[in-house]
This record gives sequence, C-alpha cells and structure tokens, in this order.
Amino acid sequence: MITKYTSEIFDVLRKGQFICSNSPDDDIQKLYKVLEENETFEDLYEYFYQINYILEQGNEYFYFSRIENNADLDRKLEKAFNWIDILDFFKTFDSSFDVGFRFSPSDIVNQLKNNADLKAKLEKFKKIGVDKKSYSDRIKKIIEKLEKDNFITLENEISETYKVLTSLNYLKDIITAINIPEEIENEIPE
Repeated sequence: MITKYTSEIFDVLRKGQFICSNSPDDDIQKLYKVLEENETFEDLYEYFYQINYILEQGNEYFYFSRIENNADLDRKLEKAFNWIDILDFFKTFDSSFDVGFRFSPSDIVNQLKNNADLKAKLEKFKKIGVDKKSYSDRIKKIIEKLEKDNFITLENEISETYKVLTSLNYLKDIITAINIPEEIENEIPE
C-alpha cells in the first residue's frame, strides 16, 4: 500500500535525514507514525528498493541506506570515526547525553572552563575543520554539524536549548557494531 505520504517520506529521507519518533516537528511525527505501520513499511521498503534506496528502521527512527562501492565505504568509515569522536566529546560533557537529552551551547562552554578532558577532546576537532578561535564558536560549529545531520534539533530559540533526537541511536548502533577482537585490543604496537 503506497501512502499519500510517500513523496513526503522520500523528500525527507533522500536528503540523508532521519524520521524520528521524538521530533518536535509535527509533520515528521506524522511520517514516523505512517512508517511505523508494518504493512506500510514493507510496501514502502519494496517501492523504494526499486529505485536503489533501502528503507531502514532503527530504534525509533527511519532512514535510507544505499549499496555502496569501496571508495564510498572508506569515506563513510572516516565519517563514522568523526561521529565517534563527537559522541565521545558529548559523553565527556555529560555522561547522560542520550536520546531526549537537552542542552545549550553555554552549558558546554561553562564546563570547558573546569574540565581538562573536555578541552583536550575539543582540541582534537581541529582535524575535522572545527578550528574557530573561541570555545563558543567551536561548540557552535559542532552543534551545527549535529543539527545538519539531524541528530539534534533546536527546541527553544530564546534559551538556545537543543534536544537529542532518536536518530542518535543510529550512531550508537554503529559504535556497538564495531567489534575489536580481544587479542588485537591488547596488542602493543611495535
């Protein structure tokens, strides 16, 4: 059963965005509910597969994946490592950073003043283009990246409060899927 929302779903997902259950956007929540119906999901999976998009379902989110060649896989691995560093940074900021968590850039900047680990992790981001001068500018750059890739959303413009979306589970799933065998983990490089 192709739904009247098929083109809206396609428009959101083809941009690399997620459709999340906890999005504050009513239209996205409506699309999530449509996709959540088993029959609709299966039909749309088949429909999108015909045009080389794979409709995927995660823990309270949906997204498109595609079959990639090796060159694209290398690029994606590099991006995944960057996301691991970003997630590590936010977990260092607050260990309860997870789906539904709310924060503001000023919360992070304030914690940078007293947290040497957080400062060191922020310095590592110079490699990924976060080379702004002030802490505030650097934090805003990282937040823009999270927001652009649809892992967080601005919930309150006045207080500059952001909310972590269920699409963060995608990053957590990637990290969980990385399996380092114990014998390699304990090896000392020569």
